[in-house]
Amino acid sequence: MAKVMGIINVNRESFYQESRRLNAEDVEKTFFKMASEGASIIDIGACSTRPGSTPVTLEQEWEYLEEPLERLAEAVSERFCGGVEVPQISIDTFRSEIARRACDILGPVIVNDISAGEDDPEMLSTVGDLGLSYIAMHKRGTPDTMQTLTEYPDGVVAEVKRYFEVFAEKAEKYGIEDWILDPGFGFAKTLEQNYELLEGLDELQNLERPILAGVSRKSMIYKLLDITPEESLPATCVLNYVALQKGAAILRVHDVKEAVQTVRLFEKSLNLRG
Repeated sequence: MAKVMGIINVNRESFYQESRRLNAEDVEKTFFKMASEGASIIDIGACSTRPGSTPVTLEQEWEYLEEPLERLAEAVSERFCGGVEVPQISIDTFRSEIARRACDILGPVIVNDISAGEDDPEMLSTVGDLGLSYIAMHKRGTPDTMQTLTEYPDGVVAEVKRYFEVFAEKAEKYGIEDWILDPGFGFAKTLEQNYELLEGLDELQNLERPILAGVSRKSMIYKLLDITPEESLPATCVLNYVALQKGAAILRVHDVKEAVQTVRLFEKSLNLRG
């Protein structure tokens, strides 16, 4: 069954305002709410990747994360809470030092790196040395330059596939055995390329890695429909269903309950087809 990853942002500039949780108490409440709704993974991040957002230094990133992570470590010291299994915690960071500090507090975490190790030369060796699970995402450039880097001569699906074929060699080199493929919807891709990538998502399955789809409330939805991120939940559910049809194993979402319902409907349909 596909997994649902809930998003918690501890940065004031994340593009979807409702995902922001700016103190440790709110992070804890949201974490357990998402757990009760069926999240298997909860992704906590302190750096906004929205174009034009204010860069965050390493120490600022840790300042945002430290207290919420310490509070969660205490709250989830037991594996079960109220009969609900505690989700895995993922740290959305491109910095190896943040990953290491998070492990010091929480133990083994999943590292969700939008740069696939390109923004910090120590990241892949750190993940390998710590034996962590890792999410590698396809992007080109920084949040402020990505929008200009959109030419894929052989098509976006072929570009993403090549990218992860190369990354697989890096992962093996650094001893990263458990890694997840994120094709990077919305990163260095035009609106049309995002839909081309969604349609061709199944072509990435022969890389034999779990595929994470992160389309939740993104511009590929609200720009096409001329709506706001706040109005984008129904369309997000539609695209999540398509992603499941195309082989996605993890849905990264702002709205856990609705994503879990989407997975249940998909699984029911799949079972009826035999």
